[in-house]
Amino acid sequence: MRMPGVRTLVVTGVLLVLLGAGGIWLLYGSPWLRVERVRTSGTQVLTPGQVREAADVPVGAPLISVDTGAIEDRLRRKLPRIDSVDVVRSWPHGIGLKVTERKPVLIADSTENAGKFVEVDAKGVRFATVGKAPAGVPRLELAPDRSGAAASLRRFGPDRLVREAVRIAGRLPKAVARDTRSVKVRSYDDISLELTGGRTVDWGSSEKSERKAIALTALMKAAPKAHHFDVSVPTAPASSAS
Repeated sequence: MRMPGVRTLVVTGVLLVLLGAGGIWLLYGSPWLRVERVRTSGTQVLTPGQVREAADVPVGAPLISVDTGAIEDRLRRKLPRIDSVDVVRSWPHGIGLKVTERKPVLIADSTENAGKFVEVDAKGVRFATVGKAPAGVPRLELAPDRSGAAASLRRFGPDRLVREAVRIAGRLPKAVARDTRSVKVRSYDDISLELTGGRTVDWGSSEKSERKAIALTALMKAAPKAHHFDVSVPTAPASSAS
């Protein structure tokens, strides 16, 4: 088998260098593969304009040079309502911002802005302050008004207690969740629900919440006129008229 000659090797090498240089110029130096538009998707409360402004995508820059990770970090930092975001290159001229917003599972009175509310998501993250409480979202009440409750706050901290309330809200049967008006946290193992119609539920801690949900559903069917339910011990649930 004949080996390629020196001239062939030289020509091949030059062509490869030219192709590489041409490819680099096409990606970084040419006017053809540059950012011309930014598109957003997935927004519900936020507007596309808010997302584009916070993203601060360098329009006109080579598409290959755009730091997508930096844009993602910038969006999450500037817009806490964003839970996750995926920044993608859309060749030859676009950047796509695919946003997933946090959804409130509880709301709490703002301690800094009277008359406003703080939205809390399923991870216990307080992510936005709003002037109007969103419909159908229960209110979170941290109410350490009993002996031992203050000690519970010191031991677990308000953030931990908020997460416990969130876990319970996420385990409620759908019918109960629709009727829940507030989740009241007195201590780690003393959490209760206030429902429509003046009904209340002693839930206890978030432990065994799935069993408690099943017990509450059965209890409500068995005693539809009851106004108080206790599932803090799911193996021995109880109900009463008052």
